[in-house]
Amino acid sequence: MVPPKNTSSVHDTASLDSTTDASGLIDAGERGFVSTLKNLWPYMWPQSRPDLKRKVFYAFLCMVFAKTTTVFVPYVYKLATDKLVGEAPVSSLESSLPLLVFTPLILVVTYNLMRVLTVGLNQLRDGFFASVGQHAVRQLSNIVFAHLHQLSLRFHLERRTGGLSRVIERGTKGINSIVRFSILSGVPTLFEFLLIAIMIWYWFNLTYVLVIVVMVVAYVFFTVRTSNWRIGIRRELNRNDTDAHSKVVDSLLNFETVKYFGNEKHEADRFGKAIAKYEKAAILNWTSLTWLNFGQSVIMALGLGTCMAMSAKSVESGEQSIGDFVMINALLVQLFIPLNFIGFLYREIRQGFADVEEMFRLLNVTPEVQDASEAVPIVVGPGQIQFENVSFHYTPDRKILKNISFEIPAGKTVAVVGPSGAGKSTLSRLLFRFYDVTDGKILIDGQDIRSVTQDSLRSKIGMVPQDTVLFNDTIAYNIGYGCPSSSQQQIEVAAEMAQISGFIQKLPAGFETEVGERGLKLSGGEKQRVAIARTLLKAPPILILDEATSALDTQTENEIQAALDEVSKNRTTLIIAHRLSTVVNADRILVLDDGRIVEQGTHSELVQQKGLYAEMWGRQQELSEAERQLREVQAKEKMRLQSAKNS
Repeated sequence: MVPPKNTSSVHDTASLDSTTDASGLIDAGERGFVSTLKNLWPYMWPQSRPDLKRKVFYAFLCMVFAKTTTVFVPYVYKLATDKLVGEAPVSSLESSLPLLVFTPLILVVTYNLMRVLTVGLNQLRDGFFASVGQHAVRQLSNIVFAHLHQLSLRFHLERRTGGLSRVIERGTKGINSIVRFSILSGVPTLFEFLLIAIMIWYWFNLTYVLVIVVMVVAYVFFTVRTSNWRIGIRRELNRNDTDAHSKVVDSLLNFETVKYFGNEKHEADRFGKAIAKYEKAAILNWTSLTWLNFGQSVIMALGLGTCMAMSAKSVESGEQSIGDFVMINALLVQLFIPLNFIGFLYREIRQGFADVEEMFRLLNVTPEVQDASEAVPIVVGPGQIQFENVSFHYTPDRKILKNISFEIPAGKTVAVVGPSGAGKSTLSRLLFRFYDVTDGKILIDGQDIRSVTQDSLRSKIGMVPQDTVLFNDTIAYNIGYGCPSSSQQQIEVAAEMAQISGFIQKLPAGFETEVGERGLKLSGGEKQRVAIARTLLKAPPILILDEATSALDTQTENEIQAALDEVSKNRTTLIIAHRLSTVVNADRILVLDDGRIVEQGTHSELVQQKGLYAEMWGRQQELSEAERQLREVQAKEKMRLQSAKNS
């Protein structure tokens, strides 16, 4: 399955929060209605699912029988009425019907049986179509979810996760509305209206039909105009709903930060303002709905009153029976049900378009980084990496890397250090191909990474990041994420190599311990060890350590460093570091400043050069000495307190 194509697809950095006025949305919806149904049709009539096709056919048959039965219910009601009042049949057709020999009781029973049959057929129709509609929703939901993972890092950095989830949630509901109401209910409603119009023309005359047509045209015109006005209100409601939901998710994800700064009231006020806007839009939405319903009722009442007055006059003149008067009332009331549903149908479909608008725009967003048409899987042998004259910028007015060239020999370790903002982490993002270089090229064993598939490239690279974010699942799941097909034994071996198995064994649930949202139940060092374990499980020939210990204390850093040394063995390794103590054993160290390599060499060579590296090393050594002295003071104080307690 592939998402619907759109010749006007946009770059994945385009904002999906841009708004259009109500008329623009309406025009787009009217132009795109048939196109959307065309795109949805393969999901409602899937070529690979003959069972679903049969259910669509059965649902159609149930609809035809149900609507045919429905329109004849008022006629049976008329016959029962004429029997009760003792009036003779008016038409020759009625005189010839064997039904006239039935007693009023039999006609009443028949009337109610037909009503029950109608309900039963409608429910059977819904039952047949339920699996069809849900199949379409599931398929499209999967496509949107998969598509979001195909979009580039830049897109996700510029979007709110809470807002995206809300767009998908409303979009899937909107798709269900469009599929269900336009196909399952729209066609039956039109079919029923046609049958009722034919019956009224036959049993009464053309004047009644003309009155009903005028009523229907007025009703549809009023409904369309009012619903078009309401669709702009709905879009505003959706925007406010997304904004409020995004603030909730964002605030709860940063729960600790809120507590650190005591900003609970600030967050409550921030959410309160957002939800107040939603409240205002929701009130306007419901108010506009009441006016729509009232106007529809007035139009219906005028049409019904006119037809009943015409029938009452005919009854007085002897042209119609009391049963005919009852029948026209019952037919029009019967007509009001699908007619009222046309209004509901139109509103739901239009609101469905408003709800799926952003989701379809998501489907039409093209990834910034895509595989070339002739891309092939990468073949990694020794694992040599080359950056050749690489330049890169996130925005044209801010260049990050400026004509950088260096090589990481196969199986060797090269470290990149430098001040914050020098462009160190950008190197790892380019190597993973989260972005493509602006100029130059990156080679792995002589293969330009833009000429190979992204999946194969990323399968050969392991990453231990500075900020390890874990899934809200078990420790075993998070370690096994490095290779989802791995066995429990392989997971345990990886944990042992990452020096975290001892900690896990002490936990009551062991490897089945839940780590909490983003792994917050674990300490920084424990999360890093889990990240190391899953990288070991992945067993990549190329490894990136992106400031993997910069957020840890010195003691934990030393412990983690031993595990990282184990991971780096026999692998081509790129270390991006802030703490220079972690790179002293690197085969080569590159000093990056303002997007350029200003120094390079081994640790000892760079210290002797007395340049930027030596300056950074001196400052960090002073800080390390201060930390060491502080730890000694704390240890002595702890011993003094313990001694005092014992005495």
